[in-house]
Amino acid sequence: MSLPAGLLSRPIAHRGLHELARGIPENSLAAAEAACRAGYAIELDLQPSLDGVAMVFHDDRLDRLAGRPGLAAETLAADLEAMPILGTAERVPRFAAFLDLVAGRVPLLVELKSQPGSPVTATAKLAELALAALDGYRGEVAVMSFNPYAVAHGAMLRPDLAWGVTTGHGPGLFPQDPALDAQITGGPLDPRDYGGCFISHGLHAAEATWIGPLRAAGLPVLAWTVRSPEDEVLARRFAANITFEGYRPALPAAGLDRPAETPK
Repeated sequence: MSLPAGLLSRPIAHRGLHELARGIPENSLAAAEAACRAGYAIELDLQPSLDGVAMVFHDDRLDRLAGRPGLAAETLAADLEAMPILGTAERVPRFAAFLDLVAGRVPLLVELKSQPGSPVTATAKLAELALAALDGYRGEVAVMSFNPYAVAHGAMLRPDLAWGVTTGHGPGLFPQDPALDAQITGGPLDPRDYGGCFISHGLHAAEATWIGPLRAAGLPVLAWTVRSPEDEVLARRFAANITFEGYRPALPAAGLDRPAETPK
């Protein structure tokens, strides 16, 4: 399977096209709608709920985004759905609701957040929850994770989807498992070893020497997170496309399947 063409041509809005000053927080339905109207692809994050529902939410803890203690994975889906995101009118959406809203209008880049405590098995379970929501979805989608074992598990279940490994985080991603942390963050990763076909690589780690051979082998490299036109210049030196926030990169002059709209 190859990375969908739309994820190579359209800049990818990091956690949707969010703008908190306008009441549009990250990973919200409003941020998804804004990206769709503007014509950007969307990157989004998934966490599991206590009752086994894939929820669109970045952090494992609730503190920053919902202003309360606890873990997303220890909270019922209905309770998460009732939580305001960053003090706005937006609530934490189910992945299924996010998919219903986007409905194939723009490509999606879905990140499975690695789970604390049991990063291999729990993140593999999150892959299963994501696939349940994606069943029957017809839009362009790729799925990725910092945890390559979750990628391998997902690729085994749905080899027809594009799977990738997120890289460039640096040490400390899995503090509860030093051996796993060293294996995943301490050296090069080839996504093909885990059933993947692309990597999404951190801009701050752009100098990694092992990126070049992957590019030479034809594997697409995406760059995260690009926050300015100057960052974009750096990212384009090694990446086929960018995941961005905080500014509006240019859309391709041709190749979109519909005209871009401006969010109201």
